[in-house]
Amino acid sequence: MSFGLTIRSDGTLDLLSLGALVHRLDPGIIPFRKASECQIHVSGGEFNVAANLADCFGLETGIATAMVNYPIGDLVAERVKAMGVKPFYKRFEHDGVSGPNIAAVYSDRGHGVRAPVVFYNRSNEAAAQLKPGDFDWSSIFASGVRWFHSGGIFAALSQTTAELIIEAMQAAKAAGAVVSFDLNFREKLWKVSGGQDRAAAIIGRIVKNVDVLVGNEEDLQKGLGIPGPEVAGKSKLDPSTFFDLIDRVVEQHPQIRIVATTLREVYGTNRHSWGAVAWINGQTHVAPTCELHVYDRVGGGDGFASGFFYGLLTGESPEDAIKLGWAHGALLTTFPGDTTMATLAEVRALAKGGSARIRR
Repeated sequence: MSFGLTIRSDGTLDLLSLGALVHRLDPGIIPFRKASECQIHVSGGEFNVAANLADCFGLETGIATAMVNYPIGDLVAERVKAMGVKPFYKRFEHDGVSGPNIAAVYSDRGHGVRAPVVFYNRSNEAAAQLKPGDFDWSSIFASGVRWFHSGGIFAALSQTTAELIIEAMQAAKAAGAVVSFDLNFREKLWKVSGGQDRAAAIIGRIVKNVDVLVGNEEDLQKGLGIPGPEVAGKSKLDPSTFFDLIDRVVEQHPQIRIVATTLREVYGTNRHSWGAVAWINGQTHVAPTCELHVYDRVGGGDGFASGFFYGLLTGESPEDAIKLGWAHGALLTTFPGDTTMATLAEVRALAKGGSARIRR
């Protein structure tokens, strides 16, 4: 299956991600203002995809990122190694007081009618200091990389991170890799780095290099500056609004071959309906819908992207590729943390309709 893409059949790495590593402090269902203890999850939108593909799907993956030489860096590096991801680190020395730091994300889980709350401390973040020239892309890509991935969270961190993404994407294209980008539009991050107008300008330059785009209606409208209908009154499970926007996306960026996203209707913090859709080389595909009893919703979208990319990389049909992404993203919401604890057998069983109540 080509999907309109030319996917290398070989390479030392099946996928390489570029992005920021973070540690997420999770007090569970307790709000931070009343918390007395936290779990620590190692995360990052771009890293999560590489970690999921390595740990669940058995692919060879890597992450190009910043690493800080201090105990939190040691903790993060241990988790990267445990997930089976090959690191390409630009190292920074911590001054013992102010940094540079590996960012902290604070995210309680919410419960029932109380939504999760997410906020950040990205002050003096090492990853935000990454810039063109920090990685030897010719050496990294020399042994063969089949797929390159980055995302909008990393692009939003500073003036230089977006330029680094473009540099890496151009090197990836020259080396014959498929290039993907998850828009992952985060209002809070862009607000402090230039706002929505800068976001659309920067992301527009990035997406000119992209073959596979991941993002929902809001991501497409805000991240790419594409006008679209007001979607608040429609069901979040209705794919028509998403498909209506695709023509405008492809008109702006005719080289794009695939656009995909999850569909999620939130009835309460722990009860969601879950679906997925993809536009693949002119054809539309819709996954089933299932009801989720959510344990931790963070990382579900990255779970979808990694399962979907696995299907594309391994030559599954479009229908099966989107179902693998849908199934893995659904399973990921049943685990604590941002990265997978699923097995490939579990993903395939759910993709075939094995254990969720599916409405067809």
